[in-house]
Amino acid sequence: MTPEPSDGLSPSNRARALLAFRFIERGLLFLIALLTLGAVALELIRVWQAQNVNLADILLMFLYTEVIGMVAAFYANSQAPVVYPIFIAITALARLIVLQGKEMAPQSIIFEASAILLLAVAATILIRFRQKPN
Repeated sequence: MTPEPSDGLSPSNRARALLAFRFIERGLLFLIALLTLGAVALELIRVWQAQNVNLADILLMFLYTEVIGMVAAFYANSQAPVVYPIFIAITALARLIVLQGKEMAPQSIIFEASAILLLAVAATILIRFRQKPN
């Protein structure tokens, strides 16, 4: 009898598990893309019926576009860039500020704008110092 590896998985079982997780990951990403496209369609129908487009609607479309871009980047490179979620967070915060508008407390606007600035600085640092593949 051969001894089992200390972590409990043989190399072939580990390879099977990783393959299964890759299929699950890709399936979930495909589902996210489909659901995002469905949400885009529903939003376009709502805008068409209302016959009115406002800034919040446009920012929501940017959110959907960034989610689709993140899924596409994953399929292109087999890894999701860290910058995409930061862009999504920036857009979501901007949309929140627009939606709350005049009812929003001034200090909340300052906090949310500061969060946007912090995220923008983080994205800039990540983009500037990311390692290029060999």
